[in-house]
Amino acid sequence: MILDCAGKPLDLTHPQVMGILNVTPDSFSDGGEFIAADAALAQAKRMVADGAGIIDVGGESTRPGAKVVSVEEEIARVVPVIQAIHSELDIPISIDTSKPEVMRAAIKAGAGMINDVRALQVSGAMQAAVDCDVPICLMHSQGTPQTMQDAPQYDDVVADVIAFLLERKNACEQAGIARDKLILDPGFGFGKRATHNLLLMKHLSNLIALDLPVLVGVSRKSMIGKLLKVTVEERLAASLSLAAISVWQGAKIIRSHDVRETVQAIMMCDHVMKVKNID
Repeated sequence: MILDCAGKPLDLTHPQVMGILNVTPDSFSDGGEFIAADAALAQAKRMVADGAGIIDVGGESTRPGAKVVSVEEEIARVVPVIQAIHSELDIPISIDTSKPEVMRAAIKAGAGMINDVRALQVSGAMQAAVDCDVPICLMHSQGTPQTMQDAPQYDDVVADVIAFLLERKNACEQAGIARDKLILDPGFGFGKRATHNLLLMKHLSNLIALDLPVLVGVSRKSMIGKLLKVTVEERLAASLSLAAISVWQGAKIIRSHDVRETVQAIMMCDHVMKVKNID
């Protein structure tokens, strides 16, 4: 499967790494590092050199407890960066946002995918996605970044997440978005306790069985810190382990801060999965 990201292809016949580019002052891992457009472009170039298949630009942190950013501020953060990357690099760009105004501005600036942690539930987002006519990643979350880790509860986290994503998929198709433009993300860490995350990872193949591309974002996340008692800077090995487990079950896109290492991990996994017997 090859996704058409506004004229820039993303080949999902093999797993791809989505490089994280946060142009925010308060993201949990790299907040403040790439706010300036030149610094962001330099980081995008490094990620492309390291093997990223797509760059995900975000102008509002979605970490637990993050502050809400105005539409105007978010557009001011992401548009110059997207324009710079689009003009200098031949790589698909994703906009990480839930706001319809930001979606429209980002696509106009050169982005070719919408990555929405609220799965187009914000008023006006569905119509913006229809009008933008680019691939959409629908993510499951419970609550908002301000409240999502207060007391997440599920009857059956795997079944509940799948049911939510199916409902959003159906809503998109009813609105006129083609099935072949949809990507699903179970939303690791978004309104989920450590056990919820582990169960979703263990049974990720259940989501992949829906036969839509699945995106997994576990890079440096707090679930690793809580389970292994390690700092953000010490979470690489565990992040790579989870990336490999995801790809082994069939995930097509791995969202990561550590592009080079993640590319190597998932490509080795892909090689093992595809090797043929010697006659």
